[in-house]
Amino acid sequence: SELYSYTEEPELSANRRCFEEDFHAQVQGRRWLELDGAQQKAYVMRLLDGLEVVNRDKRLRVARAILYLAQGVFGDCDNEGDVLHWSRHNSFLLYRLGTFTAFLELLNMEIDNSQACSSALRKPAISLADSTELRVLLSVMYLMVENIRVEQEEDPPEWKTCRETFRMELSFPVHTEEPFALLLFTMVTKFCSGHAPHFPMKKVLLLLWKVLLFTLGGFEALQAMKVRKREELGLPPLPEDSIQVMRSMRAASPPTYSIELVEQQQQQQQKRGHRSRRPLVKQDSLDIYNERDPFKNDEAGVDEEENDEVDSGIEGELDLMERDAMIPVMPAQRPPIERVSFPKGLPWAPKVRQKDIEHFLEASRNKFIGFTLGQDTETLIGLPRPIHESVKTLKQHKYVSISDVQIKNEEELEKCPMSLGEEVVQETPCEVLYRAMLYNLPQYMIALLKILLAAAPTSKAKTDSINILADVLPEEMPVTVLQSMKLGIDVNRHKEIIVKSISAALLLLLKHFKLNHIYQFEYVSQHLVFANCIPLILKFFNQNIMSYITAKN
Repeated sequence: SELYSYTEEPELSANRRCFEEDFHAQVQGRRWLELDGAQQKAYVMRLLDGLEVVNRDKRLRVARAILYLAQGVFGDCDNEGDVLHWSRHNSFLLYRLGTFTAFLELLNMEIDNSQACSSALRKPAISLADSTELRVLLSVMYLMVENIRVEQEEDPPEWKTCRETFRMELSFPVHTEEPFALLLFTMVTKFCSGHAPHFPMKKVLLLLWKVLLFTLGGFEALQAMKVRKREELGLPPLPEDSIQVMRSMRAASPPTYSIELVEQQQQQQQKRGHRSRRPLVKQDSLDIYNERDPFKNDEAGVDEEENDEVDSGIEGELDLMERDAMIPVMPAQRPPIERVSFPKGLPWAPKVRQKDIEHFLEASRNKFIGFTLGQDTETLIGLPRPIHESVKTLKQHKYVSISDVQIKNEEELEKCPMSLGEEVVQETPCEVLYRAMLYNLPQYMIALLKILLAAAPTSKAKTDSINILADVLPEEMPVTVLQSMKLGIDVNRHKEIIVKSISAALLLLLKHFKLNHIYQFEYVSQHLVFANCIPLILKFFNQNIMSYITAKN
């Protein structure tokens, strides 16, 4: 559903019409679901021949018919499950008959179509109609990538081999000089440079995200690769999978605005009337981990019932974490009544680097002996008993990361380039993508962040910022209130999806490059920082987070 916007709804029936007109001319009196495998193949082959014609409108009609197949022939299905089943089935069928390659050629033609670019540049307002062909092509490609990427239990073995071939085809350049993701990156930069304002950016970014997910692997695949790589380098296994740990942690509520806090306090004071003597103290969320100091308040003489009052008063108003973080100040006489159960330590295993042990020993030796021994972490003579214990604990939690090993290797290669010779680099999908991106990497990062800025909820529509709404605005602007409300929701939803796909793509790139080689990760990060990525992310938090995350677009 992220692939479509509400303004595209009429196109669904257009796809169906294109398919049915052609299908009934070829196959009389039967439905797609009733054909056997060979007949379906023969029909798809005939459709693919139709993509070769010179006439642009005819090509578009055939592409629409293929899109209807990829969407799961919804006209013939009775329920949603059937549509999804047929969408998957047809995607594999289309892939096996070479649809993806055919559409890739058409996509390249459309990207280089200077006529469409110049007409879009001349228009005062760009709408859906300017990107029709591109949207159809990208939708088919997206549906194929997404259906083939997702594994299911009941997939037949030939689908599994299909999936692997497709992954190889997308990861490594076969006919072209670059991997498929690079073509999408090029589309993004071309769009941002203002040469092709009619590109449907949302679909390009969604496809880019899914292609990265498919070729490089998601978080589970990444974790497995980490484990494998640590084994190869002879490092001890990871203590845990940090993403799994994060999943089981309780979400912290977003920080409230200070104005909201004041309002809440005033409301409670009005509710309690005379009982408004005790202020609420907002504490740092990490203070919950530390012991409470009962002597922070000089006010005294508050009776028990009031304690319960305060609790129940705040309860309705604040989130769990918030309630933990805002503690009614306790009277000084009596020991405090504990409501918060302290978590036992941090949620994940601590990690100590070799440098940390060295610094600790250096400081201790300076203090107790008066001189240091450099990088020696074994000699503990002359240091008191507790220091021995500390060093032992630090060494237990010593963690050598893959990046440490990579940096060490690089340093050695630099020291003796002649004797160590060339470094053997594995041809992983990640390495191939990085090599292809390297030449224009700064431009790709700047382009992604430009679009992210344009889609930020707090961004004002400046005249100089890029127009990312070209593929959501209809040709005729809304007339009724209902239509304009619908369009408003559609635009917000459109922006949210763009933000989601860009942030997911960046996160995948960073994580995979970091595993592939630490310096690749640093190079990408460096360009993100140069392109003002950090203030841009802060811009997202500079708003009422509660209303942002509860907005139903």
